[in-house]
Amino acid sequence: MKSAITRGPVALAWFLTVGLLLAPHAFAAPERLPLEVDGHPLALWTESPKTPQATLLLVHGRTWSSLPNFDLAVSGKNRSVFDAFVRKGYAVYALDLRGYGASARDETGWLTPARAVADVRAALDHIAARHPRIAQRPALLGYSRGAQIAVVLAQSDSRAAAALVLFGFPPGVRNTSTPAVDKPPRAPTTAAAAAEDFITPGAASRTVIEAYVSAALAADPVRVDWRDENQLAFEPAKIATPTLMIYGVNDPFRNAASAAFFDALAARDRAYVVLPDSDHAAHVENSASAWVHAIDGFLQSPRAKE
Repeated sequence: MKSAITRGPVALAWFLTVGLLLAPHAFAAPERLPLEVDGHPLALWTESPKTPQATLLLVHGRTWSSLPNFDLAVSGKNRSVFDAFVRKGYAVYALDLRGYGASARDETGWLTPARAVADVRAALDHIAARHPRIAQRPALLGYSRGAQIAVVLAQSDSRAAAALVLFGFPPGVRNTSTPAVDKPPRAPTTAAAAAEDFITPGAASRTVIEAYVSAALAADPVRVDWRDENQLAFEPAKIATPTLMIYGVNDPFRNAASAAFFDALAARDRAYVVLPDSDHAAHVENSASAWVHAIDGFLQSPRAKE
């Protein structure tokens, strides 16, 4: 059988498209916006198409801040969550919680769930004010600890976000008492901790894992200290916001408790998605495009957009 070789403008367009998809950053790097909450400056990162159709706030997990998770640059691959959702028409934002990334700790040196919830709420309000032509409130995507913060917020205010995406949500209620020490330990982070979520053989190349570890350690050399984690009390029956729960199949947090949480949600519009060949780092693994597709599909569903 004869093979055909495409030439001319069509071929040029094809090569440009492939180059765009493979480029480590198909768009400009996220811009840092100033955001002050209760007198404390926070780093709010953003990337947007010229005419966004919706807004999305990303909230990172327990150990690593926004940019390692949501704007990962890897040679020959684009694993940037920012870029992926900008292509889908979203104005994308990510908040560095206090002590993470480019946000300094406040004068207490500690972070509490209640403080994080208030900061996320303020970020959502700020984003909504920046996009007055978009009638819908921002969607809120929380990753791991960020998903826990999103849940606590949604329990108290079902209108805070247009929709919730709970990625790698740890469903267990933690009743950790305030540490006995007066000063936060400020322990250094480690490469082993940065790599520990990559537990699925073949789900990510060594290049991707090394890039993630390097970016994580550079952004967050010191572990943030939390206290009053008993504030992470989850009441799914109070959550009426459209909710997507999404996990890699090998994520340890995908368990009977997460299924029970999903079943107890008050939200009529809800979905529970499990991605194959992935784990707690599914957003930067080979499953990244499927992860984005599932989230965008849910956010664009008619009832999620009501």
